[in-house]
Amino acid sequence: MAASEDIPARAAAAARPRRLRISGRTLANHAILILGAVFLCAPLWIAFMSSTHSAETLYREGLQFWFGDSMLETYGAVMFDTGGVTKNTTALTMLGNSMVLGLGFAIGKIVISMTAAYAIVYFRFRLATPFFWVIFLTLLLPLEVRIVPSYEVVASLGLLNSYTGLIVPLIASATGTFFFRQFYKSVPDELLEAARLDGAGPLRFFLDILVPLSRTMVAAIFIIMFVVGWNQYLWPIIMTTDDQLYTIVIGIKQVYQVLAEGGELPQYQEAFALTILAILPPVLVVLFFQRWFIKGLLESEK
Repeated sequence: MAASEDIPARAAAAARPRRLRISGRTLANHAILILGAVFLCAPLWIAFMSSTHSAETLYREGLQFWFGDSMLETYGAVMFDTGGVTKNTTALTMLGNSMVLGLGFAIGKIVISMTAAYAIVYFRFRLATPFFWVIFLTLLLPLEVRIVPSYEVVASLGLLNSYTGLIVPLIASATGTFFFRQFYKSVPDELLEAARLDGAGPLRFFLDILVPLSRTMVAAIFIIMFVVGWNQYLWPIIMTTDDQLYTIVIGIKQVYQVLAEGGELPQYQEAFALTILAILPPVLVVLFFQRWFIKGLLESEK
């Protein structure tokens, strides 16, 4: 009888709203995360706010922390005025060049890495493992080490001052091959056997089964490679002598160099605006592919 009388009391207690208990450790963790986010975002905020002010304001008062009244004028000059950036080209052209380099770099690396990993995993020839380790050891030879022979080969092929010369020497990727190899090794062998029973050849198995299964991996590798390609500086500045092929990173370097050497009133607001424009595409790519990026990295550990 007593037990039956406790049932309504328990139900009433369960129906009451529970008080949210937050421990001191949780508060400390969130405080650290918030402070870290503020620390990382503060320079970007200051640069963006300063880019909306005039050159005279920045010269007199220094960096700014709130909006000014010259935002449209500054970004319009940087984007469309040839005198606003390098005196020969615009930020819009350089953004386009960086986009071509970033996309070509990322897509080329993904295609080569997927096909190389596919051959190593599914074409069971005797030297597959040694070939993989030879590919992996190329990580010890970054671009900076082989810059002279790479330039000589590209120059002998007549690819200087071209998108092909910018992209092709950079698209081989040992890192991408390693990630796709690890992922392909986690794919059940039953899929391969089922494809064989259905009469699918190697190319059809790759395109119809492995490529759809690799979407999250492709997204993860695409983000990494796009950001790396977007931020390339050494190879483009060696490969290009034509201003119309300058990337946004080269443009930023030249703008700050002109500011340091020029005798006129420094146009710091244009330099800040160019920096903000250079940051936006990689940030948007990371935000758009964020979930796939995390999922792809987790799947590569199988």
